[in-house]
Amino acid sequence: MISRLLHYHLGALSKGCFAAIIILIGSGCSILEVADETANWTVEDFMNEGQAQMADSAWSGAIATYRQMLGRFPYGRYAEQAQLDIAYAYFKNSEPALAASSADQFIRMHPTHPNVDYAYYLKGLSLFEPPDGWLDVISGVNPANNDIQPVQEAFSVYQSLISRFPDSRYAPEARKRLIYIINVLAAHEAEVAQYYYAMGADVAAVNRARFILETYQNSSSVEDALGVMMLAYKRMGLVELYDDTSRVLELNFPESRYLN
Repeated sequence: MISRLLHYHLGALSKGCFAAIIILIGSGCSILEVADETANWTVEDFMNEGQAQMADSAWSGAIATYRQMLGRFPYGRYAEQAQLDIAYAYFKNSEPALAASSADQFIRMHPTHPNVDYAYYLKGLSLFEPPDGWLDVISGVNPANNDIQPVQEAFSVYQSLISRFPDSRYAPEARKRLIYIINVLAAHEAEVAQYYYAMGADVAAVNRARFILETYQNSSSVEDALGVMMLAYKRMGLVELYDDTSRVLELNFPESRYLN
């Protein structure tokens, strides 16, 4: 009885497995057809598809297409262009960390490439993209309150771009962005100096303010640096240093709020 029942279940199981195999084989054809869609594509086919997706702002699709292409055609001028396009697509797709990483990888792999200056510029943009109207000082946005490390990295990248490729088409814009970044970094230092002063750490406040005057002497935070130094010297009883700083402040910023 048991052997007969076992034979029945095994037979049913075998029929089920056979049916499942038939289903899998049948569905496997469609899977293979999808997988084989680009099997005979040339590198030009991939590039055309990727560029069409970029033109349509289909950033994720372009990234996937270019990555598939690089898996089959990892070398040559098309591969190099695809790497740059991937970095740009990440940037446009609001994935700045991946964009910066991709641009940096291109710089390391192709340091003498004709378009490596663009990779530097794109890396800088990805590390720190100012808000809309970034030249408008009354925008109300204060990036100095945020994490300053990406701004410092962008500063270094733009400096490298300008020093290595002074005649690059991206150099003028990089210089403009450097001016903005300098003001952001200086504003950050001024905030730290003011914090130290508020906490009664006068020596630390003076050191931060002096750093601004030495490093960012053309920034918009010079007034704050001189003001904090003047107040700290006064509280420490350093009359001569207070008088000297006060004169410099009044000479350069006669309407400064620190003089009231």
